[in-house]
Amino acid sequence: MKKDIHPKYYNDCQVSCVCGHTFTTGATVPEIKVELCSQCHPFYTGKQKLVDTARRVEKFTAKVAAKEKVSSEKKGKKVKKAARAEVKAKKEVVVKTKDIKKIAQVTLASKKK
Repeated sequence: MKKDIHPKYYNDCQVSCVCGHTFTTGATVPEIKVELCSQCHPFYTGKQKLVDTARRVEKFTAKVAAKEKVSSEKKGKKVKKAARAEVKAKKEVVVKTKDIKKIAQVTLASKKK
């Protein structure tokens, strides 16, 4: 093996986070500065912070609310069908005299046989 090709390994590397948490680990550098650690990351803490610069969350909630409002105003198929059946039942049946004569002729012809 060649000598002096591997970096120096530090057993007591200090890792410091922006939140103030520090811990010791092993690394090839003596000090590491990070923005997120296990003490402040939302995945580990369970506290989710939404960073919404383009108002996407508000737009989505507004869209869902508008859709629910429209769907609550609409009637279902069964309600529409029942309303049509009521209107149809209330209509008067108009039978022309020609139709009555034809019906009478058909019934008379079937009785003669």
